[in-house]
Amino acid sequence: MTQAEKEQDNGKEKEKEREKDKEKEQQRGVKRPIAPPAIPEPLQEQIQSNFVVVIHPGSRSLRIGRATDTLPVTVPHVIARRHKQSGQPRYEDAWLLREGLNKPESKEQRQNGLKMVDQAIWSKKMSNGVRRTPVSAEQARAYNCQIRPAVLDSSSRVKWTNTSHHPSHLVGEEALYVNPSDCYNIHWPIVRGQLNVHPGPGGSLTAVLADLETIWSHVIQKHLEIPLKDLKYYRCILLVPDIYNRQHIKEVVNMLLLNMGFSAIIVHQESVCATFGSGLSSACVVDVGDQKTSLCCVEDGVSHRNSRLCLAYGGSDVTRTFFWLLQRAGFPYRDCQLSSRLDCQLLQHLKETFCHLDQDISGLQDHEFQTRFPEAQALLFQVRLGDEKLQVNTTIILFPAPMGLFYPTTFGIVGQKMTSLQYRSQGDSEDPHDEHYLLATQSKQDQSSKSAADRKAISRPGGALDGEMRMQGEMELGPTQGDCLMGAGEMDEPLSAHLSRKTAIMSQFESKALGLDKAILHSIDCCASDETKRKMYSSILVVGGGLMFHGAQEFLLHRIINKMPPSFRRLVDNVEVITRPKDMDPRLISWKGGAVLACLDTTQEMWIHQREWQRFGVRMLRERAAFVW
Repeated sequence: MTQAEKEQDNGKEKEKEREKDKEKEQQRGVKRPIAPPAIPEPLQEQIQSNFVVVIHPGSRSLRIGRATDTLPVTVPHVIARRHKQSGQPRYEDAWLLREGLNKPESKEQRQNGLKMVDQAIWSKKMSNGVRRTPVSAEQARAYNCQIRPAVLDSSSRVKWTNTSHHPSHLVGEEALYVNPSDCYNIHWPIVRGQLNVHPGPGGSLTAVLADLETIWSHVIQKHLEIPLKDLKYYRCILLVPDIYNRQHIKEVVNMLLLNMGFSAIIVHQESVCATFGSGLSSACVVDVGDQKTSLCCVEDGVSHRNSRLCLAYGGSDVTRTFFWLLQRAGFPYRDCQLSSRLDCQLLQHLKETFCHLDQDISGLQDHEFQTRFPEAQALLFQVRLGDEKLQVNTTIILFPAPMGLFYPTTFGIVGQKMTSLQYRSQGDSEDPHDEHYLLATQSKQDQSSKSAADRKAISRPGGALDGEMRMQGEMELGPTQGDCLMGAGEMDEPLSAHLSRKTAIMSQFESKALGLDKAILHSIDCCASDETKRKMYSSILVVGGGLMFHGAQEFLLHRIINKMPPSFRRLVDNVEVITRPKDMDPRLISWKGGAVLACLDTTQEMWIHQREWQRFGVRMLRERAAFVW
């Protein structure tokens, strides 16, 4: 008998002995522990990209399309719902207004921010070395105050949405043009990258999810021409923020698979998809959106969790600041209100048309714009605007508004959380075998060795206490991020004091409004190695629509080079800011990356199928997601 045959016979005998032991235990009534059901391996099947729908939901716009489409469908991410009862009070989610603007300190903070902007503008020469030309603010204001609009047409030809047939809901552009006198509530289901859960009407999690389902279903049927009953033949790729709410993501996946009926789904982060869409292997991704700005360093398709930051400001804050500055300059359209949807649209358009970050544009300039509103005349306005500020009562308009992204105190937001970091999972009743379970069931030997390692970490300056932070359920900050924020600690600092100091520093950090350039430097500095940092400095990718100003690329590059650590100036061969990779619209890059993801063979194992979700629930995200859940 050969050695292989002997080993085979021994294996059979051991198997028989195990079966006998099980029978004896059953006879004695011994209960064996119940093992969690094993998750099956993902099915390997050929996927047709034209049957994959890529969804990129934003605070202001929804981008959705088949993976084979050249461009996605882009619609305002808003819904109008008809009142269920007559006489019901009307409710509308704010667009440009937000909490923290009407505090007593807001005006003073805004003035201080404008002074810093003033200093930054005057300290920077134009490219030819000449100082910037002073602007006569009184001249601009006097000119604007005497302007009277010219009538272009007695009727603007813009109509309110027809609601005579009493539709239960309206989506996108139709919702934006609902007459304020009609019995409809206006809801934006996503605010600053998160579900818009609030105590007001339509603010419950169930109501917000219903709004998302209605909007997405409407766009899929109307624009993609896919009947909802056919979604069982389609798959979905959902792009989520880098800093995400686990409960919200779980509920949205549940809605897509069980309510809408997609057969399978992949959930991936916006920053990683941005690198796929731009064709970069590694980059510091800076996503400047309408209401939030997120930063994350991505290397070879992996998001470094320590480098993730989310800043609670974006393009809409620049628009609001632009309006304040316009008012100071005698804005001739005097009926403009931040509470009006149509005026907000106009201000967004004016910001995108007039504002710039070009150091070579200086002095007073004449512009014109039109107003076309329902049931009103079409008017043509002329306006004279400057881009400078010399003294307290002078005009600052075009340049300073987008400069608010670098000096966020200019936005005048007081008492709000301005910087967010990724929190660790607090556990989920549907996923009992999560990281908390693994930590709690470690062997005594593992726990003792871990405790010894923690004691060594505490003795090191600025130790991150990563194990202890996991047990405490604190923020998801590794050693590098802890070092970035805490610096060197006391060598013999007690554990409780260390944690208290860390919590205080984190709270202080989150209350700060970091400027965009400082946030980029912080994110890169939190990478683990100098080699990774060097890669990030040489590839800073700016996506989203919040920084699409003329001259923004050169302006951001100048600030990064001037503020980066001197040690890296010698190591980095070339600092590069990329705003339009492959001449693509930066607002579409993340969506395009999701479409690329659908075509990759390596994504086969990432699909979560409907039947798997029904059986295992949120555990599938932890098992299949391409990022740490």
